[in-house]
Amino acid sequence: MSRIPSIAFLVVGVILLVFGLNASDSVSSEVSNAVTGTPTNKSIWLLVLGALGILAGGAGLVMGRKP
Repeated sequence: MSRIPSIAFLVVGVILLVFGLNASDSVSSEVSNAVTGTPTNKSIWLLVLGALGILAGGAGLVMGRKP
């Protein structure tokens, strides 16, 4: 994987992770957490996809093509 897609995955992963953390602190997520014991599906997906984006981008930068 080249550097530009790896950096893009890393940036998108960080953005999704931030949105996921904000969504997990929302009122609807707090209500869902109080009633069912789990946060909303939206916040879980944003956190998971953000973490995967960070892992993919970081792995691409570390194990990318060497000049």
